[in-house]
Amino acid sequence: MHEDEKVEGALLALRAMGVESPTAGIVLGSGLGSVADTFEDARSVSYGLIPGMPAVGVAGHQGEMIFGRIETQKVVALKGRAHLYEGRSVAEVVFAVRLMAALGVERLFLTNAAGGIRATFRPGDLMLIEDHLNLTGHNSLVGPEAARFGKRFIDMVDAYDPGLRLQLLHAAQAEGCALEQGVYAGLLGPSYETPAEIRMLRTLGADAVGMSTVLETIAARQRGLRVAGISLISNLAAGMHEGELNHLEVQEVAAQATSRLGQLLRRVIAAG
Repeated sequence: MHEDEKVEGALLALRAMGVESPTAGIVLGSGLGSVADTFEDARSVSYGLIPGMPAVGVAGHQGEMIFGRIETQKVVALKGRAHLYEGRSVAEVVFAVRLMAALGVERLFLTNAAGGIRATFRPGDLMLIEDHLNLTGHNSLVGPEAARFGKRFIDMVDAYDPGLRLQLLHAAQAEGCALEQGVYAGLLGPSYETPAEIRMLRTLGADAVGMSTVLETIAARQRGLRVAGISLISNLAAGMHEGELNHLEVQEVAAQATSRLGQLLRRVIAAG
């Protein structure tokens, strides 16, 4: 079965459940799932009930689609995403984004937990993604062309929508919340980077590093979605602090930042 047929099957299953068409979508990274708990009229659909939807196997990712409202705006959030490092295919990694596009999502907000490379970053900082480096060794558009997904050769200038970025900066100012801007480097994982790799990434212009987001952005832009990305700096990258890096630290810092991130997203999504 072709990927567009799998997406169509999942779409039909959700329609049969009575799911409405959201116009805004959020992908919630490690430890950030509680952002969706503030939705009005919220309804949860387990990934296991959606044909073709890959299960998640990473701590901090619950595996649910949450449908609801933020004021007058219909929204859907993913509590958890699939990663390449789980042994998933690229098609599985971007399946949920393509499904959200099929549902009617026009604005997509991608979040992640990332390691801070910029020397001034501290755990708990939020970084608005200006651009990315795709260092995963993969691309979402490789494979047979599918008319449903859009053109294969897409322009990635302003992949992270300037209008949405400006709205998020204004929202941060209104909320009194610090929001930095920078470049996100997406790597394969699951091992954290070596100090030498972090020095390389800094030389390439990266401000933060993680193991998600870039393939989702490419797939979303192919479908014409407006994309915004926010990285939670959950830890300082290798060679920039003492002690070992660990995933539990990532989850703990994410839990502390959830409220700030949620307020930013609510304000921008509610504005339409």
